[in-house]
Amino acid sequence: MIIKKRYVEENESGAYFTAYLLEDSKELLPGKKRPVVVIAPGGGYLFTSDREAEPIAMKFLSLGYHAVILRYTTGNIEEGRIGVGKQALKELAQTIYYLRQKSDLWYLDKDKIAVCGFSAGAHLAANLGVHWNNKELIDSLKTKEKRAEDIKPNALILGYPLLDYEVMLHKAKLEAENEELKGNFEFIKIANKALTGTVDLTEDIIKEYSPKFWVSKHTPPTFLWHTATDNLVFAENSLNFALELAKHKVPYELHVFQNGGHGLALANEITANSKEQINEDCEVWFDLAANWLKKHIPLS
Repeated sequence: MIIKKRYVEENESGAYFTAYLLEDSKELLPGKKRPVVVIAPGGGYLFTSDREAEPIAMKFLSLGYHAVILRYTTGNIEEGRIGVGKQALKELAQTIYYLRQKSDLWYLDKDKIAVCGFSAGAHLAANLGVHWNNKELIDSLKTKEKRAEDIKPNALILGYPLLDYEVMLHKAKLEAENEELKGNFEFIKIANKALTGTVDLTEDIIKEYSPKFWVSKHTPPTFLWHTATDNLVFAENSLNFALELAKHKVPYELHVFQNGGHGLALANEITANSKEQINEDCEVWFDLAANWLKKHIPLS
């Protein structure tokens, strides 16, 4: 295996990606370019979680896919680093562009690039999925030739994603007196500020930062998974996004597991830092996603 680390924008944001590349072998698909999965860990746009990074990459590598982990720009409220959402989106787009340029050198199939995100990282992945043909985003590319197709993901895998701010605010109002959820709502407020630059979400901001509103027939095929008892990012985010995908006839697969909290990652001992993050029922999500992925971006 070859490991490459690259800064997305030299001397600017500090964001970088680490590419785990399976070497060309006479015994394993000799001379064939492989698909790649770009992984966007979650963390509320305040950090990128290790639990949703290398362990996920190793799983995709075991399937024969190259894997890339993007450590995108995150916010820091105390330092005044807020409103990082657009910058992070540019970094994901630039990463995919860069990978396509390295197609021949890295034995990477430029027509088979998936993005797998978790929580805030899934929000980021979905944002690219619905905005890859946005002129402002295309113009932000650090290259002379700027083509929408160069930054389009071919598939999305979204784990417990935040996709609908209307749902988030509505549930917050309904559960305002729920003492058990107050800590979650405070975290969401901080995350909102890191993402958008403010805690006062106007109708325009809600629409701008909710991928649900931007689904179109051009959105890539999407796999979603969530838990019905997620009390941080509610399952309605995935349900409503899936409805929009269905409305626009975009291929999708949705799994909502009955029990489980937020941030399960692989839902097993490999990624758990508490017993609540081990959930055998949810652990099957990866196998389900792998089977789905093979249909949309197969190895050969």
